[in-house]
Order: sequence, then structure tokens, then C-alpha cells
Amino acid sequence: MNLRIVACLLLALSATRAAAADLSGTWRIDVPRRGGVTLHTYFVLRQHGAELDGKVVIHGGVDLPLRKAHLEGADGVFGTDWNTDYRLHPDGDRLRVTISYSGHGSEEATAVRVPEAEANPPPVIPLPALEPVPANGLAPTPPMGWNSWNHFGDRVDDQIVRETADALVRTGLAAAGYVYVNIDDTWEGARDAQGNIVPNTKFPDMKALADYVHQRGLKLGIYSSPGPKTCGGYEGSYGHEEQDAQTFAGWGIDYLKYDWCSAGRLYPDSALPAGYQKMGRALARSGRPIVYSLCEYGMGDVWKWGPQVGGNLWRTTGDIQDNWASMSEIGFNQSRLAPYAGPGHWNDPDMLEVGNGGMTTTEYRTHFSLWCLLAAPLMAGNDLRTMSAETLAILSNREVIALDQDVLGRQGERLSSRDAIEIWTKPLHDGGRAIGVFNRNDTAKAVQLAWKELGRSAPPKTLRDLWQHRDLPVAADGWSGTILAHDVLLLRVQ
Repeated sequence: MNLRIVACLLLALSATRAAAADLSGTWRIDVPRRGGVTLHTYFVLRQHGAELDGKVVIHGGVDLPLRKAHLEGADGVFGTDWNTDYRLHPDGDRLRVTISYSGHGSEEATAVRVPEAEANPPPVIPLPALEPVPANGLAPTPPMGWNSWNHFGDRVDDQIVRETADALVRTGLAAAGYVYVNIDDTWEGARDAQGNIVPNTKFPDMKALADYVHQRGLKLGIYSSPGPKTCGGYEGSYGHEEQDAQTFAGWGIDYLKYDWCSAGRLYPDSALPAGYQKMGRALARSGRPIVYSLCEYGMGDVWKWGPQVGGNLWRTTGDIQDNWASMSEIGFNQSRLAPYAGPGHWNDPDMLEVGNGGMTTTEYRTHFSLWCLLAAPLMAGNDLRTMSAETLAILSNREVIALDQDVLGRQGERLSSRDAIEIWTKPLHDGGRAIGVFNRNDTAKAVQLAWKELGRSAPPKTLRDLWQHRDLPVAADGWSGTILAHDVLLLRVQ
């Protein structure tokens, strides 16, 4: 049951003979997952005659309040503004639950009564006072690699990670700079008697996996949360920050993605800096260089305090989706954050969707071009083992990658926007500039650009098309041509 979907979909419940049955109380659904892990979702219900209210707690990490809850005759119907239907049928001291996902089928589960305290978060641990964490000297250019979530979700396992490491080397992506192999959520098991985090059965030996990745000249990344549970409902680092940092270092981990998730049940948004500082300091004490990636969805103006808590990169947005609307909405709204990016500390508009199938090759080329102009971390999110030649050609374009990895470390900014034609520019260490001309229209457009529109008083000496891999003739008055729908002209000028 994909209850991560539940956290972002509609909730409606109905109960047969609900008028005769009192649904008040806390009900738990046990959700078995791969890796020998069982997750829990709770319904905390209050029945007042014909009215119902309460909340749903998804995997101990997300509270969804019920709205417009009510009973109608023998059927109870209540919901929020999400998109998943639950139908509850009283069956003795249990509830039979039918879960229907919008467009994704349905399944059956059983809920049992449990004490309400079981659904509550643990006691709040006070956070330490803010005190700057020394810079770790890592990520002088935006990190490059691969992350498991966008394509594999909870299906990621030891074999997939090993095969992906091999694919990075075999395809030449490792040589192009993609060195981090990052395991996202759902690797976690329980804690042992000493409180040490133990992987679930999908990852039988994390140290051996790290050794395998390192032997190929690559680095291994992992995922956790400052809350009790991760976004997927697995074990977080809450109350075990120092212990987990030492465990990660002992395994040979090189990168940590730290996702706010259930910490939001315990702390207000104003506590974000202190919450992230706690792990930042623990990593600094771990004895191993570990890149620190803050995943807080752009909350709390993280770009203003991310470096002070030890962060090397921070999410500036919610999760990307594999479609043009999501990608363009995220990417084209990053310009204002340019002053906060630089060597060792980067704005992160989320992972790449290139090759996952929801966009055209043209749109993926635009996606990659924009992320490189933004000096964004380049984390491939597709299946590298089976990708097409077109996908590999995009991800491995070294002339475009060079813009992202330019040692000056400047993020590109929007120069102008008119009629859904956007011009972006990024200064480079050799005095040259990258110029991106994006057509956000749904049809091809003829475009004429005067050099002065690109911030130049005279024609450049050279004009190179980075996708065509050729130098273009330099006209005295500017550039003109047609740009296809959702396409980009990406130039390097000197």
C-alpha cells in the first residue's frame, strides 16, 4: 500500500451501519513493506452523534486533519481535500478498510483499536542553541551523482545500488563527474539494543556495499530525518544524531540527505536551523568527510542559514514531478536565489527527472540545461542500467556539465522574459558567459536577440552551441533563429 501517496491525496471514509457503531477511538492499520519492515497508519476518530472528526496519522510522520466529517444514514462519509478513499466496515472489534487510490486501484486492510497514545509523537527533545558549524570544505562545485527515489522509490535494494554503480562506470557518467550513489528513503530497519540503526533486509551489509561502491572510484550516500520517522515511515535519527553520524562514518558513507518529514510534528518551522545544526555538528564530529544535504522543501528561507548549520546544499522547493509543468515551475523560479549559491553551499531545486519518461527528449534537454545554468546539484534520478542513448547523451554532455561545474561557482540568473521567451545568463571563471534562451511556449517561436540584450556592447569573439557541439557564425547585430516548443538554445560566448 503506497501510503506516501496518501500524504498528498484526498481522504474520504464511509462506514456501513456507522449509525449503530461508535467509531470513536484510535485505529491502526499495519502495513508490511519489503525489507521485513511493518509501518503503521492510524485513524484517530471522534463521533458526536451524526458528526465525525479527527485525523489520520500516516506512518507516524504526517497528520492529516479530517474536514467536513459527517454520517449519512447507515453510511459515514467524511474527508479532507486529498484524493484517496477509505471505506470502513465495522467487523466486531475491528474495521475492514477498503482503500481506493485515484487512478491507482484499491486494496483491503484491517484496522484494530489501539491506545490513542500509540499514535502520538514521542516527547519533544529540546534543541541546542544555535552556534555556527565550521565549514567542512566539501562540494566546491555542485555535487553530481544518482539518487534512487525518483525512479525506484521503496523498491531500492542492495542489488540495484551495486548495478547502478557499475552502470555509472560503464556508461562513462562517472568519468563525466557523477560520483555519488545515493540511497534515499526505505533502507532503514530498527535499532538494536544499544540504539544503533540497523538496515532492513534489503541491505544486508551496508559497509560491504560502501566498499563495493568505493572500489569503483565512487562515493555512497544515504538518507535520514531529524524526526522520529522518515517521510516513508521508517526509522529517523531523532534523539540518535551523534550515534547515527558515527554509524554512517563507520560504514563509509560520503553524503547524507536529511529530510525534515516527521520533525514537523514536534517542532515549529522556526526550529529548522537548530534541528539541522544538530546533525551538522554530529557529522563534523564523525571523523569522516560527509556532504550534508538539507531537505526542508525551501521552508524557513534555508538559503540564509544553511551554511551556518554545516549544510553543503539545501532544497529550495517541494518535490519535483516528472512533467513539464512541475519542472518548469521549479526551475524558472530560482533566479532570486542566485546570491546564496557558491562553492561549498548550493541551492538545490531537486533531483533530475531526465529519462524517467514523463517528458520529451526536448523537454529533458531543457531541464538539464536549466539545472546546469542554476549551478544545481546534478543527481540523476532514472534507471541508469537501461537508459536510452538519448538520455545518456543528455546526462553526459560535458560541454553543458562544464557550466554547472564551473569553478567560479556563480548561479545563473534571468536577464529577461517576454512572450514566454526567457534569457538566462551565467558568468564563468574564464571571463566568458553561458547564455540560455528558453522557449516556454507550446509552439515554435522565431527569436531575434540583439547583443545588447545579452548584456554586451559588442559582438562576442566566439559563439558556441553546446547541444550542437559547434561554433556558430557571429553576426554584427545579434542572433536570430527558431526555437522549438519547450526547447532551449544554450550558448557559450567568449
